[in-house]
Amino acid sequence: MTNRIEVFEQMLEADPDNTMVMFGLAKEYEKLGRHDDIIRVLEQYLEKADDEGNAYGTLAQAYLAAGQREKAIETYKKGIDVSMAHGHPSMANEYKMTLDLDLGE
Repeated sequence: MTNRIEVFEQMLEADPDNTMVMFGLAKEYEKLGRHDDIIRVLEQYLEKADDEGNAYGTLAQAYLAAGQREKAIETYKKGIDVSMAHGHPSMANEYKMTLDLDLGE
C-alpha cells in the first residue's frame, strides 16, 4: 500500500494541480486510516476540483475520525448541496441520513 502512496505523492509533486491524483491519494490514505492526511489532501482537492459530492463524504468521515464533529456536519451539508446540484439525489439522501441518524441533525 505504501508504494501506491509513494507513487501518488510523486505524481502530485510533479503536477500539484492534478485533482485526479489528489483524490486517488486521499483514497489510499483512507485505506490506511490516515485521517489527517485525508483532510489535508481533500481540502486542497476541493479548492481546485468541481467534485460531484463523493469527496465530501470521505472528508466528513475523516473529520469525524479526527474528532472534528462540527467540521464533519458542515462538510456533509455542503456535500448534500453539491450532490443535488450535480444530479446525485441518492448521495445527498445518504448524507442526510448520516446527519439525522449518526450526528443528530
